[in-house]
Order: sequence, then C-alpha cells, then structure tokens
Amino acid sequence: MIEEKGYKPEQVFNMDETGLFWKKMPSRTYIMKDEAKAPGFKAQKDRVTLIMCGNAAGYMMKPGLIHKSANPRALKNKNKNLLPVYWMHNAKAWITKVLGSNWFHQCFIPQAKEYLHNLGMDFKVLLIMDNAGGHPLDLYYEGVQIEFLPANTTSLIQPMDQGVIRAFKALYTRNSLQHLVDAMDTDENFTLKGYWRNFTIATCLSVIQTALKEMKKETLNACWKKLWPESVHDYKGLSPEEIQHEAVDKAVTLAKILGGEGFEDITQEEVNNLIDAHSEPLTDQDLLELTESVSEEEKEVTDREEEEQGLTLERLSQIMRTTKELQGMIEAWDPHMVRALKVNNGIDAAIQTYKTVFTTMKKQRQQLPITMFLKPIKQSQHETPPEDDLSEDTTETPEE
Repeated sequence: MIEEKGYKPEQVFNMDETGLFWKKMPSRTYIMKDEAKAPGFKAQKDRVTLIMCGNAAGYMMKPGLIHKSANPRALKNKNKNLLPVYWMHNAKAWITKVLGSNWFHQCFIPQAKEYLHNLGMDFKVLLIMDNAGGHPLDLYYEGVQIEFLPANTTSLIQPMDQGVIRAFKALYTRNSLQHLVDAMDTDENFTLKGYWRNFTIATCLSVIQTALKEMKKETLNACWKKLWPESVHDYKGLSPEEIQHEAVDKAVTLAKILGGEGFEDITQEEVNNLIDAHSEPLTDQDLLELTESVSEEEKEVTDREEEEQGLTLERLSQIMRTTKELQGMIEAWDPHMVRALKVNNGIDAAIQTYKTVFTTMKKQRQQLPITMFLKPIKQSQHETPPEDDLSEDTTETPEE
C-alpha cells in the first residue's frame, strides 16, 4: 500500500500512547518507603499518558500529554499552548476517544502540515496506529489516510513499540536522577527529600523534553525495520536497546552519587524494573485516589490568591537586573578572563529575546492614553444637576 500510493518516509507516521509514573523511584529507595507510610494519595502513583508520534524518516513530533488536572498548581501561570507538550486532561489521565480526536485534529494535523510544508512536500499523510480503545475509528482529514494494525501485532511490528518508548523511559529515569545530582552539586542545603518533594509536573515536562531531544533521528528511523524495511537507512547510530543500556548504567551511577538507602546499592535490575513499571495499570483504588486528588489540587489553586500571570515589565526588569548581577559575578570571580567573556557573551545572546519583549512592552505602555490609568469619576446621587436642567424646573407654583 505504501509503494502503491507513493508515500515517502517523511509522510508515514506511527502513533502510540504510554503511561508514565512521572514521580516514581525504585521501591527500595528510602524516599519511596517514607511516602508509602504517609496517608493519602501517593505521588509515585501519579500517572500521565504520553502520546508519541514519529515518522519513518526519524522525525519525532511534540508529544501529547494527558494529565489528571486542567490546571495543576505548578503550571498555573504557564500558557498551556506554549508548553513542550500538547496539554490535555481527564480525571484518570488516560486517553479516551474524545481526547484521541482532540490530539489528531489539534496536535497531529498542525505539526504534520508545518513539517511537510517546511520540507516542500505535499500534505499527503499515512498515519498508522493500533486499535486500542481510546483511538477513534472515524477520524478524517483531507489528505490523511489512517490504517489500523491487525490485532495482536502491535508489539511485533509497530515502530514505537520497537524500543522507542522504552528507550525514552530509560532516558527519563536517568535525567530525573541527573536533575537531583545537579541540585546536590549546586545547593549547600540540599536534601533529597526536599528536592524530590519539589519535583513538580513542571520539572517533569523539562525532563521529558530533554529525553526526547536525545532520541536521535537515526535511532527512530531504525525502528521501522520490521514494518517498512525499505525506509531504513544504513544504521550507524545507537540502537534503542543500546540507548536503554547506556541510560540504565548511568542511572545506577547517579543513584550511587545521591547515596542513602536504596540508592547507594541500587542495581541495574531495579532500574529496569522501574522502567517496566510504567506500563503497569492502576488498580480501581488507585484510580479512585487519583480522581479525588484532582479536586483537592484544583481547589488549592482556586483558593489561593491569584497573582498577575505571565511576564510583566516589572518582572522583565528584575530578570535584566539579575542577569547583570550574574555577569558581574562571573567577570569578577573567574580568573580566566577569556572564559568569562565567552560565558557572558553567551548569556547576552540568550537573554536577547527577553530584552526584545521588554522593549516592546515598554513602548506599548508609553503609547497608551493617559485616560487608561485614570479611574472614572462617578456622579454622586446628591450632586447638583447642571444649570440647564435646573432651568426647566424653575417654574413658580401659581398662587392659590
């Protein structure tokens, strides 16, 4: 069929979803043991669903993510349209036909169009997926053909199941540990429990983005070997299995650097078990607690005093000042002047985007009419009416 209709590797996509327990560590670690003793919903059972989609040329789309909450506390001031994932939600954090259709029309179609347009190619797309319950069977968009894999063949031939998803989870695990080690190296007051408590869904999104960036084009292309062998180029990069092995080895090293019960003597088997645990279903009790935790979290967000959202002139000004302070410290404290100049030049280049935003907002404020900043004066009910109005009421009452 692919050859019949003349599809090119850039036009053939595969989509699959997977669960991710984004705040879970091996069960033997002391932070998991302490959490297990605490009452209420366990963060280690807080699951999101990732919708991953890539093509036979090795291009990976921005993933869809289904969270239990529409507006989690850690993202309350973030524009949901500008996240590194396409944000969706339902109480069980799992894909439904409605969300599947939403992802197709609002996430897949725009990205596929932009990608093919940038390559100068026609919008002619083949989307391959399995027939899981959350995948709508009636999806339609002009120029898109959808094919469902035969039952019981997903694990055998579906590209995303040929090591891509598991390699991503291995990288996510390693990068989560790296985040903690980096914090330990830079914060004198570091405690693992404290930092893990503050590992929010916002941190999770950052780790997801980093892990996906590490998935090389050649690795993703190689995963099409079973379904479409003609599309696979001579492979010279790391295979998904090799990526997994490297990530697991590094995760073990990082855990031992963190130290403490369950970390200092962690094994590769435990890390692999953690990676595989992401595919385990939640029990009915887990789902009930997950659903109840949604209303509690959203109530907390509602009850808190709302702050002004986003970037303001005052906040941008603070960013500029803090950046200058940082550059001053680098210049003053680094004895290697060439290195310090190189770093500061890099900071200048990186901060330029915010400087442009600051300048634009400042001009907009200056152009606003002064009446925008004045409160309207309300007329008092007892205020003397204008003279014209009085003149109409000055007729003398006739004498009787």
